[in-house]
Amino acid sequence: MVSCLFCGPKLAACGIVISIWGVIMLAMLGIFFTTHSAVLIEDVPFNDDDMHNDQNPPQTIYELYNKVGYNCFIAAGVYVLVAALSFCQIKLNKRKEYMVH
Repeated sequence: MVSCLFCGPKLAACGIVISIWGVIMLAMLGIFFTTHSAVLIEDVPFNDDDMHNDQNPPQTIYELYNKVGYNCFIAAGVYVLVAALSFCQIKLNKRKEYMVH
């Protein structure tokens, strides 16, 4: 029988804790970026050419805000997958404890 168990219970628990924090943090950042929070302007990847050569500069900045926000949501989704994987590892470790060798 092939086992999908590849990490111990402590590592799996650590993975869940870190994943939960990552989902919370990145979801909040995604919300703040998509609402165009002025505090996060330093984290938006634009240069001076984006501001001076464009006919509608605020729209360009808003599009960049939205791109960064969507990237945060995608990263939060990856953390959800890592949390699910860690949860499965915890369940497999619990099952292994009750098996007789």
